[in-house]
Amino acid sequence: MGMRTDLALESAERAEASGGTEGIVKTERSYDSAGLRVTEISIETEAAARALGRPVGKYITVSCCGGRLSELCENAEERAECLAGELRRVSELPGKVLIAGLGNTAITSDSLGPRTASGILATRHIKRLARDIDTAGLSEVTVISAGVMAQTGLESQEVIRSVREAAGAELVIAVDALACSELSHLGSTVQFCSTGISPGSGVGNSRSELSEATLGVPCIAIGIPTVTDCEVIAESAGGEIKPEYGGMIVTPRDIDELIARSSGLLSMAINRALHPDLGFEELSLLMN
Repeated sequence: MGMRTDLALESAERAEASGGTEGIVKTERSYDSAGLRVTEISIETEAAARALGRPVGKYITVSCCGGRLSELCENAEERAECLAGELRRVSELPGKVLIAGLGNTAITSDSLGPRTASGILATRHIKRLARDIDTAGLSEVTVISAGVMAQTGLESQEVIRSVREAAGAELVIAVDALACSELSHLGSTVQFCSTGISPGSGVGNSRSELSEATLGVPCIAIGIPTVTDCEVIAESAGGEIKPEYGGMIVTPRDIDELIARSSGLLSMAINRALHPDLGFEELSLLMN
């Protein structure tokens, strides 16, 4: 069944099942105290890229060992630190970074990007205007919620490229909601990749890609699967879906909590990665 997915992990698992793993390097590690496990996939050849339908690059998937990201846990700081560390593994983080939240705030399952962006510590103005404050330990961070074409009339790529150029950012980190084809990944995994993203591709509504080729600087994409095809539900239950329901997209019942808690987790992780001199308590105060 050719179900849509934004997760390189799922594409790699399909390739592995069919015996086509040449050019794909897979490594695993775990963070037991944080209750997380990590699968890192490197696509190293163009042939492997074609087989997986993804560009050559690095893809890191962080998965909860049990439950979803919407569930309260006692090790939230450890999880944020783990995610911050994995973000640093994807690419070198320069001094000037643009964080772009992708998605539609009017649709809960598509609001991960803007909600995450709202928790990011913007420092570009501080670095430039605060003459009496020592800002040497801060990265220069610009933040934008790009909206969607139906709201702005503009491609997200156009908005982000313009802001990137104005801010002089040397890296773009784009955050977006994803689609998956395995129920176990829904709301329980975070994907980092070094190759950028085509917003909406997982639900068949692909917009202009965000990548180094289109933005002029490297682009890291971060996402969490918040939707899946209705066919995935039917398959997991051992049944078939009626033709009239084909193509329907479904989301978890606790999507509000999933977005609220996972966006907060991503915001903290990104802030920690970009401002390692600031502790969790300091960041929590600044984020609120």
